[in-house]
Amino acid sequence: MRTFFFTAGLLISLSPWCMAGQIYKWVDAQGVTHFDAQPPQGQQSTTVVTPASPVGKPPAPERSNVLGDQQAIDKTVKKQVAEQQAQLKAFCEQARTNLAQLQNNPRLREEIDGEMRRLTDQTRQERMTEAQKQIADNCQ
Repeated sequence: MRTFFFTAGLLISLSPWCMAGQIYKWVDAQGVTHFDAQPPQGQQSTTVVTPASPVGKPPAPERSNVLGDQQAIDKTVKKQVAEQQAQLKAFCEQARTNLAQLQNNPRLREEIDGEMRRLTDQTRQERMTEAQKQIADNCQ
């Protein structure tokens, strides 16, 4: 049993060298290109250069390029988040101002069809409820 494993291990370890033989290329009389491990008799052939198989790990991609791309993406995302936060802050300030106006001024007027009209108490209460809901949903 030990001999079997030793022989199998030896064959497996030597197999890459056995497989890395010469390859020949030639074109026959009909114009068909052939590849074979043996050169043809009486015909001119060329040796195909095969790349050596890499030993160990494949080369790693350039880390500096990958890191540079990731840093650019991070910078863009941070910029977008900052813009969204600024827009949300401005929205919250406007919503709080509107709510304060609705709560403190019972005689608010709005322009409807080019004419200034006073808000009814019901409309004012609806708008206050809506403003409070927007603030609760979007602002902290």
